Amino acid sequence: MDSAREDLGSWLDGGPRPSGEYPGQRLRLAEHGSGSLAPLGRRALALAIDWTLCVVISNAVFGRNPWGPLGVLALENVALVGTIGTTIGHRLLGLRVVRLGGGAAGALRASARTALLCAAIPAAVWDADGRGLHDRLAGTVILRT
Repeated sequence: MDSAREDLGSWLDGGPRPSGEYPGQRLRLAEHGSGSLAPLGRRALALAIDWTLCVVISNAVFGRNPWGPLGVLALENVALVGTIGTTIGHRLLGLRVVRLGGGAAGALRASARTALLCAAIPAAVWDADGRGLHDRLAGTVILRT
């Protein structure tokens, strides 16, 4: 039974990171500064900013519809990540979403990433490099700008 858990854990976290290797090194990203992986705390704060804005917008437009904020968040992510590579929260905190290997995420990857993000569970599972499962499955990464 423990072996099965280790196998599942290895799959989810992308395998163990060799000792002394920094997050993002396997992805050929910078260790620090612009172009390095965004830290979890900064990503979580960006999401909190986006969620707060989406709740305010949703309440103003739809009233207290319980699904409204999620719909606005989905629209924001698809529209902004798909075009300029950042949500409002990302922009305020100096983050951007790009395709793994460089380049804009584009509408298709942004849509896939958003669908997985709205499912919540993929975003709560991350690999050894700190990429959420939603980013991993969409082939994207969140970098510092």
